[in-house]
Amino acid sequence: MQKHLFLGVEAIGQGAIDGGMSGVYAYPGTPSTEITEFIQDNPIAEERNIHRKWSANEKTALETALGMSYAGKRVMSCMKHVGLNVAADIFVNAAMTGVNGGLIVTVADDPSMHSSQNEQDSRFYGKFAMVPVLEPSSQQEAYDMARDGFALSEKTKVPVMLRITTRLAHSRAGVARKEVLPENELVMPADPRQFILLPAIARRKYKGLLDSQSLFLKLSEESEYNRYEEGTDHSLGIVACGIAYNYLMEHFPDGTCPYSIVKVSQYPLPENHINRLNRECDEILVLEEGAPMVEEMLKGFFSNGTPIKGRLDGTLPRDGELNPDLVAKALGKEMFEGFDIPEVVANRPPALCVGCGHQDAYLAMNEALADYSKGRVFSDIGCYTLGALPPYETISSCVDMGASITMAKGAADAGLIPAVAMIGDSTFAHSGITGLLDAVNEKSSITIVISDNESISMTGGQDSSAFGRIESICIGVGVDPAHIHTIVPLKKNHEEMVRLFREEFAYEGVSVIIPRRECIQRASSRKRNKK
Repeated sequence: MQKHLFLGVEAIGQGAIDGGMSGVYAYPGTPSTEITEFIQDNPIAEERNIHRKWSANEKTALETALGMSYAGKRVMSCMKHVGLNVAADIFVNAAMTGVNGGLIVTVADDPSMHSSQNEQDSRFYGKFAMVPVLEPSSQQEAYDMARDGFALSEKTKVPVMLRITTRLAHSRAGVARKEVLPENELVMPADPRQFILLPAIARRKYKGLLDSQSLFLKLSEESEYNRYEEGTDHSLGIVACGIAYNYLMEHFPDGTCPYSIVKVSQYPLPENHINRLNRECDEILVLEEGAPMVEEMLKGFFSNGTPIKGRLDGTLPRDGELNPDLVAKALGKEMFEGFDIPEVVANRPPALCVGCGHQDAYLAMNEALADYSKGRVFSDIGCYTLGALPPYETISSCVDMGASITMAKGAADAGLIPAVAMIGDSTFAHSGITGLLDAVNEKSSITIVISDNESISMTGGQDSSAFGRIESICIGVGVDPAHIHTIVPLKKNHEEMVRLFREEFAYEGVSVIIPRRECIQRASSRKRNKK
C-alpha cells in the first residue's frame, strides 16, 4: 500500500478531511498551526468547500465549532496548549452540552517550551472535563484518530480531545490513508434543550456526563489504541503513553521488549490492563510526555505499595521533552553521548528580522521614555516580545495574550504614569479589545502601541482578523479619535515617532499609536508568489 510522508500535523489534517469533516476552526499557535494550513491548501477541502478560515481566538474558534456540531456536521477545532486556556470555558461546557455532529478538539502541547510561555499538559483538561482523550504514538495513529475520532465523539455524545506534542507534530513518517467518508447531512439535535445550560438542565446534563464515564472506560478498555504487551522479565512493568511508546520501542528494534508494557493512547486509563501490570510486575515505570499525570494517578491507584517510577521520583526529568536517550537511562541501558556541539551550530538567541518595523518603534520608544524611570512598557505575545532582549531591552512583561493592556492599566491604577502597552495587531484582535474597553471606561492614563505588521507573523504570516480595521475598532470602543495616531515605522520617521510618543505619554487618558508596516517576511513571500 502506498504511504504518504506526512508531518504529524498534516496527518491530522488529512485524517479529519477523510473522516468527513465539514469545518476546521482555529487560531494559529506553534506547534498546531500547520493542521489548519494543510487543510486550507488541500484539494478535497477546496472541492467540498470545507470551512477553513482562521478565527479571532481559540474561544471563538471552539464556540463556532460547537455551533457546526449543533447543526449535525463533523468539525475540528485546533489550538496550542495555552490556547486551550483561552477556550477553557467553552471546552468544559461543551462536555456538558454534548455534541450533535462529531467534534474533535485538537490540542498541541509544547514540552520544553520551544515557542511557548509554559509547558502545561492538556490531558489534565481532558480529565477535568471528563471527556475521552486520544494521544497518538505515531503519525499513523494521528491520522487514524483524526479520521475516526468523529465517530467516537458521536458515539459518546461529547467532544473528544486529540492531544499531541511538538515532536510528533513536526516529524514525518509514512501514513496509509483510508477511504474518504462523506460529510454528515444537516440535522438538528434530537433534544431541543440539549444546548441550554440553565441550572436545572445543567444539573441533569452533569449527571448524564458522570453516568457516561463507565462507557468511556469500557471504550478505552476495548480500544485498538490501548493494549497489553506481555514480557518475559517481570521485574519491571512499563506504562508507555502516546509518543513515549515510540521512544521505548526504539530500543527494541525487533519489537520484543523483555518487560510487560501497557500502551496507552486513549483515556480514561484502561484499568484492566493497568491492574494486570500491577499484579504481574515488581515495580512500574511510567513513560509520558508532559506532566506526570498518569504517574500521579497510579500512585493513588494502587494501595499495595508497588513502587512507581517516572518523573516524580527523579527516574526521568520533571520538566522538558522526553526522548529515547532519557528512556534508555531510565531502563539502565548504556547511552551514546554523541559529539560535542560545534560553536557554529550552538543555540543562538532569537532576534527581530533585519528590516522589521518593530525595531524602529522600539528605538523611538526608548528615546521618548529616556526621561522616565525604567520598567514602564508592558508587552504581549508576538515577535515584538524580542524587544526584551538587547539591544532594545524596552519591555518589562510578557505574560499571556492581551495582558499588555490590562497590566498597563493596573500599573496606571497603582500610580505608574505613563504606563505603556505594546501589542501586535493580531493579539489586539485576539484578546486586547476587552482590555481596551476597561481602560476607556475608567479613562486610564495609558498609551497603547498597536504594532501593526498586517499579519500573524510569529506563526508564519496568517491573516489577522483586525486587518485594516484597527482604527475603527478603537473608535468604536470609545478612544478619542484625536488620540489615535498612525505612523510608518521607518528610520526616516524616527524624530516624528519620538515626538508623537512623548506627546501621548504626557496625555492623561487612553491614547493609541499604531506603527504600521507590513511584516518584512510576509512582504518577501508575497512578492515571491507574484512572480
